[in-house]
Amino acid sequence: MTFKKIVKSIAWILLGFIAIVLLYLLSALVLSVISVNNKPNVSNDVAIYLLSNGDHTDIVVPIKNSLKNWSTEIKYENTIANDTTAKYVAIGWGNKDFYLNTPTWAQLKLSLALKAVFGLGPSAIHTDFCKILVQGTHCKKVMLSNRQYIKLVNYIDTSFKRDANGNAINVKTHANLDNTDAFYEAKGNYNLFYTCNTWANNALKACGQKACLWTPFDKGIFYQYR
Repeated sequence: MTFKKIVKSIAWILLGFIAIVLLYLLSALVLSVISVNNKPNVSNDVAIYLLSNGDHTDIVVPIKNSLKNWSTEIKYENTIANDTTAKYVAIGWGNKDFYLNTPTWAQLKLSLALKAVFGLGPSAIHTDFCKILVQGTHCKKVMLSNRQYIKLVNYIDTSFKRDANGNAINVKTHANLDNTDAFYEAKGNYNLFYTCNTWANNALKACGQKACLWTPFDKGIFYQYR
C-alpha cells in the first residue's frame, strides 16, 4: 500500500469516527427533548429530588416513610460519619471503576474510559445521606403519588446486587467522596447507551414521571424539569 493510500485510509477512519460521534450527540439532543409520561399526578404524596453535580444525576428519596425504610439496606454504619439525623439519601448508579478510581475527570485514564464506553467491568450504586436540599438549577423537587413512589422503590431495589440473604452488598473502599456516602454492588453494565443518567431517567419512567425518551446526559433530564 502506498503512502498516499495509507493517508487516505486514515482520513476515512477519522471521518467515520467523527460522523459516529456527531450522530451520537445529535441523537442525544433530539431524544432528550422528547418528553414521555407528561401527565399530571393523581396525588402529591411523596417528595423526591433530582440532584446533579453537573454530569451525574442522583435520585434523592426520603430515608424513611410509611412505604419504605431505606436505612435497613443503605445502612448508616456503612458511612464514615454514621450520622442517623439525615432526612434523605441520594442514590445513583454508574460504572464501578469510575466511582472508585476516578475522583476527578483529570484523573480519568483512557483505558478506564474505553472499558466504560464498551460496557466492560462491573457497576455500582453510590449513596449519600443528605440533611438539607436546596432547590435550584441542579436540584429539582418532584412530587409522586404513593403508588408512583412504590414503583420507584421497586426500580431502585432491583438495581442492587444482593447476597444470599437478600442484603445489599456494601463495597469496602477508601474512595468515599465524603463522610456520609457509601458504595454498593449493582446489576447491569454502564456503556455508551446506558449511562448513569440513563439509569436515572429510566427511574423517572418507571414511576410514571416526566422523562426523556432517551438521554445519556443529565442536561436532558433537567431540561424536562426546567
